[in-house]
Amino acid sequence: MAKLRDKVIVVTGASEGIGRALCLALASQKPKLVLAARNQNRLSQLEEEVEYEGAQALVVPTDVSQEKACKNLIEKTISEWGHLDVLVNNAGMTMWTTLEEMEDTTIIERLMRINYFGAAYCTYYALPYLKKSTGRLVAVSSVAGLSGVPTRTAYAASKHAMFGFFDSLRIELMGTGVSVTMIAPNFVFSEIHRRALGKNGNSLGISPMQEDKIMTAEECSSQIVKAIENRDRLAILSFRGKAGRWLKLIAPVLIDKLALKAIQDAK
Repeated sequence: MAKLRDKVIVVTGASEGIGRALCLALASQKPKLVLAARNQNRLSQLEEEVEYEGAQALVVPTDVSQEKACKNLIEKTISEWGHLDVLVNNAGMTMWTTLEEMEDTTIIERLMRINYFGAAYCTYYALPYLKKSTGRLVAVSSVAGLSGVPTRTAYAASKHAMFGFFDSLRIELMGTGVSVTMIAPNFVFSEIHRRALGKNGNSLGISPMQEDKIMTAEECSSQIVKAIENRDRLAILSFRGKAGRWLKLIAPVLIDKLALKAIQDAK
């Protein structure tokens, strides 16, 4: 059964990686997809792909770090289809440098604006419409939002902020019928690693990850679709992430060591 058939679904960060794979995974259910990201050419290509699979699509080029762009995204959605059922806050950026080695401290603000502010702004403007439809709010955070990760200080901070924001909002929305689903992937094979900001604030250009050893975007998106359908509260997408959540309570020093090893092993 296609639980999301004809649902209006906004996906930010749709042009690459998890967002792109998620849109393709949803397309066979024939939803109305709003494709949001900065790269219009990639969005236009994705539009053709999802429509071929049966979805309807609307491309809205969007830089979620800008509040006006987030407002425009929701307004264009409502103008086109009159309502909104699902908002997937997926747009994100990462980094690969220790704080001590960082040469460009604007990295800290840039990651917060995209990963956290963008999700907050989009949610703010979408909320009245989601309440009307008793819709679904989805936030793609990270296991880095549940624990510390070396070389990811600013990234982890932005993902922790997402958990704080959406866990608080869930309580505010009790009784409205709007569900809030948090997604916590581990390492996923996607463009985000090639675009990770190095110590000088520029994109690395190449992935520092051993990509054959990490989850594919397609595997990740399959789990996200199920979480959306079921209105899950939290979906941690790896065994290491699930185990770490509980080990942190009883053996926090061990979790620190495991996080360090995970980064070292990924290189």
